Amino acid sequence: MAFHNVSMSFSQDMDDEYEKLIRRMNPPRVVIDNDSCKEATVIRVDSANEYGILLEVVQILTDLDLTITKAYISSDGGWFMDVFNVTDQDGNKVTDEVVLDYIQKSLGPEACFSTSLRSVGVIPSTDSTVIELTGCDRPGLLSELTAVLTHLKCSVLNAEVWTHNTRAAAVMEVTDDLTGSAVSDPERLSRIKSLLRNVLKGSNTPKEAKTVVSLGEVHTDRRLHQMMFEDRDYENLDDESSNVQDERQRPDVCVDNWLDKDYSVVTVRCKDRPKLLFDTVCTLTDMQYVVFHGSVDTEGTEAFQEYYVRHIDGSPVKSDAEKQRVIQCLEAAIKRRVSEGLKLELCTTDRVGLLSNVTRIFRENSLTVTRAEVKTKGGKAVNTFYVSDASGYSIDAKTIDSIRQTIGKTILKVKNKPKEQQQREKPPSQESPTRFLFGGLFKSKSFVNFGLVRSYS
Repeated sequence: MAFHNVSMSFSQDMDDEYEKLIRRMNPPRVVIDNDSCKEATVIRVDSANEYGILLEVVQILTDLDLTITKAYISSDGGWFMDVFNVTDQDGNKVTDEVVLDYIQKSLGPEACFSTSLRSVGVIPSTDSTVIELTGCDRPGLLSELTAVLTHLKCSVLNAEVWTHNTRAAAVMEVTDDLTGSAVSDPERLSRIKSLLRNVLKGSNTPKEAKTVVSLGEVHTDRRLHQMMFEDRDYENLDDESSNVQDERQRPDVCVDNWLDKDYSVVTVRCKDRPKLLFDTVCTLTDMQYVVFHGSVDTEGTEAFQEYYVRHIDGSPVKSDAEKQRVIQCLEAAIKRRVSEGLKLELCTTDRVGLLSNVTRIFRENSLTVTRAEVKTKGGKAVNTFYVSDASGYSIDAKTIDSIRQTIGKTILKVKNKPKEQQQREKPPSQESPTRFLFGGLFKSKSFVNFGLVRSYS
C-alpha cells in the first residue's frame, strides 16, 4: 500500500511538471484591440487548455466591472481560445491604461491560473475572519445576524447576502472590534458559529443551517454560487407561490443533445444584466461540465448564450432527469442575483454597529432585505440594500421617507423606482435566431470573431 501511495504521488508530480512544461512552451497570449470594433474593446486570450480556465478568465474580467457584450469560446483539444467584446460600466470602450495593463498581467504569460476550483480567488490572510452562512430566509434575518455579531464585538467590513427560493446565503468578512484584526480565539469562534447557526435555523424547513468560519479572503460571488448550489436552492417549491409575473421573468433555458458530435447544447435566453456570463459559467463548472465551444450575444436588453458542453467524464447529458437538473440549476444561478426590490444606497462614515442599526430600522418598518452588498474602505461605509415589503405589498413612499428621515436623507438614497412604477417589460421571445450558431463551424473550420479573423487548416 505504501508503494502504491508513493507511485500515485510520483504520478501526480509528473503531471504537474508536465503542465508547467506545456505552459512554458505555450505561454498565454492576450491581444487587446480598440480599433476593430466601434462599440467595444475586443480581448482575445490564447492559452494551453486547462479545466476551469474559462471561469477564471471570465471572473477576472467581471471583477473589473467590465460588461461582456459578446463572446466566442473555443477550447477543443489542448488549446483554449476566447474572444470577448467588453465595455466599461458607462458602455464605453476600455481605455484606462491601468485596467488594460492589469488585464495583460492577469491573463497573459505572467498569469498563473489555478486548477483547484475551491481555491479560485482565495488569498490567505490574517487580517480578517470570513464567515459563510446558509439557512432559511425570513423577514429580519440580516438584522438578527448583524445584531448577534455586534453583541459579540465583531465589525462587518464587507459582506454580500443573496436570497432565493426561501433560502439565504451570506459571506461576511469581520474583524475584532478591539484589535481591528481577525478573530482567532477558538472558543470565541465556536461561540460565533453556534449563535449564528441558531439564528439561521428555520422552524418549518428540513434543511439545516450551516456556518463556516475561516481566516483569509474568498471570491464572494464564487462562494455564494457554490453555497446555494450545495444548499439545493434550485429545487422547485412545493407550494403555489409562483405567479404569472414570475413565469414571465423566468429565463428560457434549453438542453439538447447533438449526437453527431457527442455534445449537449445548452442555450440560455433571458434579460441581460452585469455578471450574467459569470453566473452561468460558474454554475456549469460547479456541475462539472466543460464548455468546448460557446457564443454569447446581447440584443438590446436581451441576452443569448449557447454552450457546447460535455460532463467532465466526457459524456453529454445522459437522461431527462439530468437535463432537467441542468435547466433548474442555470435558472437558479440567473435568478439569485436578480433583485426585484427597491434599491437603497447608504454612504456614511463607518462606525461600530452601523449595519446592525440600519437593518434594525428596516425590520421595524416591515421591510425585508432580499439582497445586500456591504463594503467599507478608508473609514467609509458604502452599503447597497434591495428591500421589499415583508407582507408582500408595495412599499409605501411614506415608509421610505420615514426611514430616510431616521437614518439621514443625505446618507440613505433611493437608487431606483418602486416596482409598480416601472414599465412592464416585453417578455422574451421563444424563438432563437442564433440557435445552434456553431452548426457549420465544424464543417468550415473558419470563422470571424468580432473583427478578428482566424482560420484553421
